[in-house]
Amino acid sequence: MSELSNAFDNVELRDTTKVAALDIGSNSFHLVVARIVAGSVQILHRVKQRVRLADGLDEEGNLSQEAIQRGLTTLGVIAESLQGFEPDSVRIVATYTLRKARNAKDFIRAARLILPYPIEVIPGTEEARLIYSGVAHTNQHQGKNLVIDIGGGSTEFIIGDGYDTKCLSSLPMGCVSYTKRFFKNGELKAKSFQRAITVAQQELEKIDKKFPAVGWKICTGTSGTIKVISILCQSLDDSNHESPIDLEKLENLLNACCKAGHSDALEFENVTPERRPVLAAGLAVLIAAFKSLKIKQMTYSPAALREGVIYEMEEQLTHPDIRERSAESLATRYDVDIDQAKRVLGTAMELYESCKAAWKIKNREYRNILGWSALLHEVGLQINSRGVHRHSAYILQNSDLPGFNQEQQSLLSTLARFHRKRIRLAEIPEFDQFETQVVLRLIALLRIAVILNIKRQDGILPGFDLVADEQHLSLQFPTDWLEQKPVFRADLQREIEQITALGITLSIN
Repeated sequence: MSELSNAFDNVELRDTTKVAALDIGSNSFHLVVARIVAGSVQILHRVKQRVRLADGLDEEGNLSQEAIQRGLTTLGVIAESLQGFEPDSVRIVATYTLRKARNAKDFIRAARLILPYPIEVIPGTEEARLIYSGVAHTNQHQGKNLVIDIGGGSTEFIIGDGYDTKCLSSLPMGCVSYTKRFFKNGELKAKSFQRAITVAQQELEKIDKKFPAVGWKICTGTSGTIKVISILCQSLDDSNHESPIDLEKLENLLNACCKAGHSDALEFENVTPERRPVLAAGLAVLIAAFKSLKIKQMTYSPAALREGVIYEMEEQLTHPDIRERSAESLATRYDVDIDQAKRVLGTAMELYESCKAAWKIKNREYRNILGWSALLHEVGLQINSRGVHRHSAYILQNSDLPGFNQEQQSLLSTLARFHRKRIRLAEIPEFDQFETQVVLRLIALLRIAVILNIKRQDGILPGFDLVADEQHLSLQFPTDWLEQKPVFRADLQREIEQITALGITLSIN
């Protein structure tokens, strides 16, 4: 026994980071807990809870209180698995239903009382990119791959090669939403299937030319819906239980469903009672995809959105952030003055380091957002120098920026919008992921960084100190330096007046 107690004493331990990703989906909530060791991801724990959140969306786009409560109850169960996690080690993403729900903020605010982590409502294209990342990191394929993920409210289509995506699309057709629309009473009729397939093919007209033109070598399906369909197709194929999905097998499965007549009468051993009501809708969407995109075969992959989130967290910890590529692409497209962007970035980071403790903004995400806004605040200059702050805000709000969720992108836009000119508090949006006070303080830091680099030249600005307390900033320059720069001093004096709108006082000496 003594020998065992000394076991592993000489084993060299490497640094590890424990992370978690929660996918608040329209059909199910999925939690994945992993650890990152030497740049590799090891999955430790998974939790899946069926919620059918999309079932609570009414025709006006409001989420019912019953659905909200189902979701909150599930989060309470999941919270037990997240106890002790640091804020930067947990990422929660929400998809179609919370993108569409007009009262999504009600759910998010209540959820923050259960889970002390931000909930990111991600755009459909960002969801698609993360899904592909999960597949790419867990499947070794050569050549282009068409990945399809059927969720509760939307279906994502991605063509990628290696770890890079070529085409991304998210279409509003899912197994829960289509069940409500075409199979509401559980009846499985050929006419209902045909209506669902036809409507899905109408949605697919948005991509049925572009995607085949790009082409793919293999096709991969993800999500629980495609997993069940894959198993059922194999069970109907006596010749080869390892064969991929094809259109003939899907149509045989459709005929078997119609023969049963009702979802309750389905006698498939591999279909759980929770999955049966939404099987027909998922099958109709997949048949439509096979027909419109002329897919010959599909194999199933268990990796999906939550794995993509985990692998991206690993990349952000050990490799350059994908948001860097997004920012570089935007800077190239709009001919950003790179030298000026870097000047403002350097100053913004210096200001942040000086006040992060006093202002309680010591957070990697706050620092990153401030940095990206410093680099991209003049992206609208190519449109017109007059109103550059408004043009920049519009571009940042409406561009496709992989790596940024909706609130991160909106905050970037807000910082750019108020990096100069008058501050209108009524036009600053309310955020769920970022506290209002944090937003106001980041605006203040970006404005000061911009004004300190107003001459757009290197070597002009001397060394300076910034002292911060709760609501006050003091900029301290070398003795008599400001007296020799009357125009620069006048610019700073004007900024002192403007910045008071943020509830912050600024003094200079």
